Amino acid sequence: MKNNIIKYLETNTHAATLAFFRLAFGFMMTLSLVRFMSYNWVEKFYIEPVFHFTYYGFGWVKPFGTPTYLLFVLALVSSVAVAIGYRYKVASTIFFLSFTYIELMDKTTYLNHYYFISVVSFVLIFLPANAYFSVDGYRNPKIVFQKIPRWTTDILKLLLGIVYFYAGLAKINSDWLFKAMPLKIWLPTNHTLPLIGGFLNENWVHFAFSWSGMIYDLSIPFLLLYKRTRTFAFVLVVVFHLMTKILFPIGVFPYVMIVSSLLFFESDFHKKCLNYIAGLFRFSLEVFENGKEKVITFTGLYKAKMAILVCFLIFQLTFPFRYLFYPGELFWTEEGFRFSWRVMLMEKAGYTEFTVKDSKTKKQIKVNNGYFLTAFQEKQMAFQPDFILEYAHFLHDYYQQQGFNDPEVHVESYVALNGRLSKLYIDQNINLAKENESFDHKTWILPFNDEIKGF
Repeated sequence: MKNNIIKYLETNTHAATLAFFRLAFGFMMTLSLVRFMSYNWVEKFYIEPVFHFTYYGFGWVKPFGTPTYLLFVLALVSSVAVAIGYRYKVASTIFFLSFTYIELMDKTTYLNHYYFISVVSFVLIFLPANAYFSVDGYRNPKIVFQKIPRWTTDILKLLLGIVYFYAGLAKINSDWLFKAMPLKIWLPTNHTLPLIGGFLNENWVHFAFSWSGMIYDLSIPFLLLYKRTRTFAFVLVVVFHLMTKILFPIGVFPYVMIVSSLLFFESDFHKKCLNYIAGLFRFSLEVFENGKEKVITFTGLYKAKMAILVCFLIFQLTFPFRYLFYPGELFWTEEGFRFSWRVMLMEKAGYTEFTVKDSKTKKQIKVNNGYFLTAFQEKQMAFQPDFILEYAHFLHDYYQQQGFNDPEVHVESYVALNGRLSKLYIDQNINLAKENESFDHKTWILPFNDEIKGF
């Protein structure tokens, strides 16, 4: 087995594939950041709010006022540098750190595709993506290679495959397949669309979308791998993601997935694309054609790099299943829900009212959430228990500063999941100010009293 692993690690592929992905990924990130800033979302999500919901263990990651714009500019500049392959190692590291910091500043903005970008940008740090068609290679022919290890592109294909396949597994649940939920709620909201709008109220369409979405996610990585079905699979990718773009407000994610799927094509295709791009700028690829084959030497540094990537892949493969260690319904408690590629699987809405009580005088007040939270933050907080807990601690600290004696924080919370009637969500007798965030099960979440069968 060891010999087979070494043999695989020594197998090469043309560097054009990785160069093409670097170029496409970098410029997509550039466009995404420009879009984000042009919509004034930096101000809306990171500067205006007086309170930010943080990830457990990352409470120290916070916006820093108006200078937060500089962080976005840093991410923007580094994404351009990644795309053109200029000081690539430094640029890819800066992009990963700056983009990930942005995503950690407030979990209210969490999206699966932002997490995917952080995952991919981390891996790119370790790959020789500037070995071909890069400013670095143009300036220093010594780093130019026509052939690089095959695993450097396979690892990106694997990451993409995980996203799809795990999303497909998550769709094998009774709500999605046998109730067409939550698509039965979402699709009719697009009934005004031309041509297809009239069909989106039909029950059979809801089920068709549910089942085809599950089959698509489970099969598309394998269809892309197999040469005979690759072109057909890519057509499916384009149709599927353009359809999701039309129906749902999910930003640049469809384009990221479409372009990433091109990784599965042969390197000749990527070389033709790069040659076309070079022609637009009256530039020739010949300067990169003198590169040799990158010979693998198993030095200590190389082994350390491989060890980091192997551990990272194991983490990506296993972390989405951490929900199995928690009791209760995953969609209800959301313990282990994030970072598990459960893409658009539930429609959840809540109403949450907080009561703060002075532990000595027993004086109590009802909190106006709008005084501390934006409308978007309040909406997300209302049905996510870790948000509710963090906000309760914020209220405790705030009212303690206002003169309350060791304030107690209780909550009246009702949540509706996938079309079910709203029901009481949090134990009203629990003083949330005394409950601490951890990886343990939150016993103060009331039972779901229903069952959603599946993965």
